Amino acid sequence: MDRITLPERPDWREKARAVGFGFHEMYGEPYWVDDAAYTFSLAEIEDEIEAPSEALHELCMDLVAEVAESPALLSRMAIPEARHALIRDSWHAGDRHLYGRFDLAYDGLGHAKLLEYNADTPTSIFEAAFFQYNWMVDQTELGALPEGCDQFNMLQESLVEAFATFPPDRILHFSCWMANDEDRGTCTYLMDCAVQAGHEVDMLDIQAIGVDAQGRFVDTHERTIDRCFKLYPWEDMLREPFAQYLRPGVFIEPAWKSVLSNKAILPLLWERHEGHPNLLPAYFANDPRAERLADAVIKPVFSREGENVVLRRRGETVEESEGDYGDEPRVAQAYAPLFARAGMHAVLGSWMIGDRAAGLGMREDGSRITRNLSRFVPHVIVP
Repeated sequence: MDRITLPERPDWREKARAVGFGFHEMYGEPYWVDDAAYTFSLAEIEDEIEAPSEALHELCMDLVAEVAESPALLSRMAIPEARHALIRDSWHAGDRHLYGRFDLAYDGLGHAKLLEYNADTPTSIFEAAFFQYNWMVDQTELGALPEGCDQFNMLQESLVEAFATFPPDRILHFSCWMANDEDRGTCTYLMDCAVQAGHEVDMLDIQAIGVDAQGRFVDTHERTIDRCFKLYPWEDMLREPFAQYLRPGVFIEPAWKSVLSNKAILPLLWERHEGHPNLLPAYFANDPRAERLADAVIKPVFSREGENVVLRRRGETVEESEGDYGDEPRVAQAYAPLFARAGMHAVLGSWMIGDRAAGLGMREDGSRITRNLSRFVPHVIVP
């Protein structure tokens, strides 16, 4: 594993705009990095990223099967008691899931370590599946990359296959907060994959979803929403006034994914698989063992974009982020150093499509806490 620099494509911004990648800059800062790449050997991809990701996913699915049956564990994960039956019924119904992203710490030397599982509303799928592949093709044609380079990237074809497992017997709605460029771009890309899989689709703002007299969700045309991909977190949906109308089989990701998108899985996984090479010691913050982690990362169970995260080294706080999750339950996870080059710290995003590891996306940040200003950097497998 290494980080290399190379000339950026002279027309990459025009290419980004042409394919709807308007969020290549966000918050006034560059998001896409065109003049650098992370390099891997094929063995690193297959043995240290792909295979461990699938093994971790199996552990996670076993955990859902246990948690869904346990009111005590659901409560421990801060899932509202009134929604416990929804989680259980969604799991029993076998509600299909679509995708998720493991965030891993890996430096090319030891085992990849699970930091968290973005199993509900992960973004960066468009840039991982589509734009970084085009980057590799262009850079190879320009001579900046040697012939024979490849990527761990089966994402687009895997997404189309995954959408094809959902029967095309009704409109497949897509919903997000449309004012957010990244969320809208992510939904637009996934909607295109669904069209390739044979679905009739429609998109609407998450705030425009209504409820009819029969308690069914409806769109702005008063059509029943029978199946909907939503880029809106389950932890929020479960607490909305409309939560009483939620039922299995409607939303993608399914309600049982609320278990896996919860950072409380970290201590629960460690409790069940202590010593696993791809897990880090982790405990609930009120567990006395959490205080004995000299080097630790303290995270709210529902934190997003690296908000309200505390990095502690030798018992002292060395880095801390602000945010909106300060009042939530927390977990403490042993600190794992990220791959660092050129003053940047890299997190590996290993994508699961269905139950299969299907691709890699790299994000880097000047901070050791990956936040909303992190940058996406393409990767290549070098021959």
